Amino acid sequence: MPREITGFSNPLVKRVRGLREKKLRKREGLFLAEGLRILTEARERGILPEMLFMASDARPHPLADELVAAVESQGGDVILTSADILGKISGKDNAQTLVGVYPDRLTPLPALDRSAAPIWFVAQAMRDPGNLGTLLRIGDAVGAGGVILVDDCVDPFSVETVRASMGALFTQSIAQASWADFLTWLRTGPGQLVGTSLNTEHDYQAPRYEAPTFLVIGNEARGLPADYEAACDLLVKIPMMGRADSLNASVAGAVMAYEVLNQQRRR
Repeated sequence: MPREITGFSNPLVKRVRGLREKKLRKREGLFLAEGLRILTEARERGILPEMLFMASDARPHPLADELVAAVESQGGDVILTSADILGKISGKDNAQTLVGVYPDRLTPLPALDRSAAPIWFVAQAMRDPGNLGTLLRIGDAVGAGGVILVDDCVDPFSVETVRASMGALFTQSIAQASWADFLTWLRTGPGQLVGTSLNTEHDYQAPRYEAPTFLVIGNEARGLPADYEAACDLLVKIPMMGRADSLNASVAGAVMAYEVLNQQRRR
């Protein structure tokens, strides 16, 4: 049966609230996800929270009931609390009525199965949580395998990234590696490394992309470093017909991913 917490000073509330900070997420190996939609999508993937916080005055919903039953059947903790406490935990004034606490979902790079999907993203020094969350959503939409984070990227388990992913965090594999380690791993098997760049004349629709295709998305402000571009099997350019010289990082990822997907569909 769910138990109830009513005090802001409760140690568990303080501990879970602390998961909004990266250093505590790292230490605990846990992160927060909120909202019935995201938590239900995770459940449908067989992924349940270790702890489920639920607003005690929330309107009944069959999906919420199913989630509570699933968490309890797996020995998880269901806690009823106030909307104010949920707001403190999530950092939002208009907090969702459900907040789940999940183990982090990092996959060691050697454990990735590159043959599991024809498209993969490689995010290089991506700093914006909205961009990374959106990239995860795009990956889900095109049937990608996941995102490999290289260099100093934003935390994929920050509250902001999880929100922006809209549940795709639970459908995509996430790995972290240095650029050197990623290249070493990539070259041990099949995989075409494709980067977008202004330093090429190859239109992005001209090449034939080979599966699995690893799409490198560079830092939002600087793009890919020159030596990273040199390591790519292929550099392509997305045409800019107006005054802008580049697209938002996640938008560029979407354009590239759908071109690769459409080529695969035509074959």
